[in-house]
Amino acid sequence: MRYGFIASTGNPNEQVELAVEAERAGWDGFFSWDGMSIGAMDMYDPWAILAAAAVRTERITLGAMVFALTRRRPWKVAREAMTIDHLSGGRLVIPVGLGAADDGGFGKVGPPEATDRRTRAALLDETLAIMEQAWLGERVDFAGEHYRVDGLRFEPRPVQRPRIPIWVVAAWPRPKSMARAARWDGILPSLSEDSTRQLSPDDVTKIIGWLRDRNASTRELIIEGVSPGDDAGWAARHLKPLADAGATWWIESRWEAPNDPATLLERVRQGPPR
Repeated sequence: MRYGFIASTGNPNEQVELAVEAERAGWDGFFSWDGMSIGAMDMYDPWAILAAAAVRTERITLGAMVFALTRRRPWKVAREAMTIDHLSGGRLVIPVGLGAADDGGFGKVGPPEATDRRTRAALLDETLAIMEQAWLGERVDFAGEHYRVDGLRFEPRPVQRPRIPIWVVAAWPRPKSMARAARWDGILPSLSEDSTRQLSPDDVTKIIGWLRDRNASTRELIIEGVSPGDDAGWAARHLKPLADAGATWWIESRWEAPNDPATLLERVRQGPPR
């Protein structure tokens, strides 16, 4: 199992310093997050944060939890991601979801149909298809319901081959949601009947079995949560069973208070819950 940390708060300089400290403390991944306008929260562009983190770190995997690609132009994302992949020497992953409908980046801007879940799902599928073609170095010709691309070519290709890895949020056991994740490299599962409940080892075993039965491309299973930094036995009790069941990443996700920059930095310096 590998271990990542989300910079759930902090200004851009604080977030980049958190990435540096996370690498120094032995974490495997650093993640920003992608929001446009949610309540009174301070928000910063994740691509800018990750570009700065890429040149300040050497080893740690970089990404955002999660990119709401349904409100971003796929050809622009393809270029942004390729650039950070080169800056980092091939350390970028792209976790993606439909986007939070309560983000003003959906509900307070047009087109209004983008707030519909089915529309956001279609936009995400088309975006991923276009990005994959772009990163494979092929001529991009695409005709979808929402996007059209006529003969664009993207050079250079990403450092990572065949392309930058994609992790997809999926609601277990919803077939359509799971099928989307099965086409890509990683799954961030949540429970459709209770998204607030932590996945159990039994849940992980069932998800892995579902993916294996369908010859899925998915290789990473990512779980978010909160771990103590001062309990040496916690990981053995809580994370080892998840790892034994097939989970490959634990992402420290401190969205609730206290999650001020000083508290995040203190937890990062305590190191991952190995």
